[in-house]
Amino acid sequence: MSDSSLLLSALLIPLIGVVLILLTRSKSNLREAATLFSAALLIIIVYQLLQRVLDGAKPELTLFEIIPGLDVGFLLEPLGMLFACIASVLWLINSIYSIGYMRGNKETHQTRFYICFAIAIASTMGIALSANLLTLFIFYETLTLSTYPLVTHKGNDEAKRSGRIYLGILLTTSICLLLPAIIWTHSLTGTTEFTVGGILRDESNRTAIVTLFLLFAYGIGKAALMPVHKWLPAAMVAPTPVSALLHAVAVVKAGVFSIVKITTYIFSPTLLIELLDINLVLYIAGFTIIVASLIALKADNLKRRLAYSTISQLSYVVLATALLMPISMLGAALHILAHAFGKITLFFAAGSIYTATHKKKVSELNGIGYRMPITMAAFAIGSLSMIGVPPTAGFLSKWYILQGAFSIESWFAIGVIIISTLLNAGYFLPIVYAAFFKQPATESEKRFNEAPIPIVLALSFTAIMTLVLFIYPDFALRLLQPWVGGLS
Repeated sequence: MSDSSLLLSALLIPLIGVVLILLTRSKSNLREAATLFSAALLIIIVYQLLQRVLDGAKPELTLFEIIPGLDVGFLLEPLGMLFACIASVLWLINSIYSIGYMRGNKETHQTRFYICFAIAIASTMGIALSANLLTLFIFYETLTLSTYPLVTHKGNDEAKRSGRIYLGILLTTSICLLLPAIIWTHSLTGTTEFTVGGILRDESNRTAIVTLFLLFAYGIGKAALMPVHKWLPAAMVAPTPVSALLHAVAVVKAGVFSIVKITTYIFSPTLLIELLDINLVLYIAGFTIIVASLIALKADNLKRRLAYSTISQLSYVVLATALLMPISMLGAALHILAHAFGKITLFFAAGSIYTATHKKKVSELNGIGYRMPITMAAFAIGSLSMIGVPPTAGFLSKWYILQGAFSIESWFAIGVIIISTLLNAGYFLPIVYAAFFKQPATESEKRFNEAPIPIVLALSFTAIMTLVLFIYPDFALRLLQPWVGGLS
């Protein structure tokens, strides 16, 4: 297949999956098979694109031009390729998990769930492949709208209220901040194309560029910088596979990915270094990391603790990007990858615990490791990755971020990373300790009772991948090398 055909296929396959799911909606086995088939086919297409990018190619495709110089187009570069790989692989794994979870908990509206999930993946692929700000914005908004029914899946008052918070914050930030930033960028440069070296090169227009940088940082509400973070814990009312989608596969990753991509291809780190005497985004990210970690430390609801952990971990990516060093930017990209597999493992484990025991609180997990050893072993691996302990992928990304901070002697960033790492250990390790070293409330709770096999298979795979990415990081480093080289 040609490069343009592969790009188009990557966008269309999830939508074809939507049609197949609709056609097989009356037969659950066929519906789920259609989901798995579509996800597997997307991986094949993305793998072929990966080979092209590793060979130095930059596949591109223009769908249509709105006005001269403003079109909906796609261009695959290394950073977008990494995000596309994450989304495609985790769609398949999350789909396997979803089969066990949705059936195990007898969830309703499963057809709608799988349809919205597929549309969300199509939107994610559009963000990953976007060639300009306009294309990114269109798919960014589509992702918000397609995930709203997933957040409100249960249909009760709490879900509806959470959905309003989710939709309200994400649409308000994107329409009131992100869209004006895009229009302003176009008025200053005459283009919105993602370009190596950036398109904002007028150093004399300092105020405009610094203001734009802040507008993009907060306009991309999916990155969950405080105080526009409340949509994320509110969305925890959704089923666990949706939480995994929000935290690991698509939504928050789309946020931090967009910030890294815009910093790289719209501003360029070199320009920002010259213009930013005080990098407000760096301090905002550091504040978010510490405060979210403190909230997570006190949270007894397991999914709420994981939600605030995500807010903190996302801001590692923003902080690393704001350091504006090539090596810290590499750390930011690697943290997107490490967090994807580590955090989805944690959410998979939380859903596994709920499915098997209906326990939701951290205080209820004493001795759960006796009953669910595979689930809690996976949870331990995911926790270590979030803390940044070898041999997990989270160690590598934090290592590169710290190197970037040391290279410019940013003692603020170094202090934030050290303190937050201790806080991460403070809210994850007690769960692991209680699971394996405290006795359950009753002898009956020692009885082996893992969740359904699809759930256990999915969380085992993501936990193993968290270790594999530490041992074999060559794929990611080789893919990102040309991108990092263009930052110097």
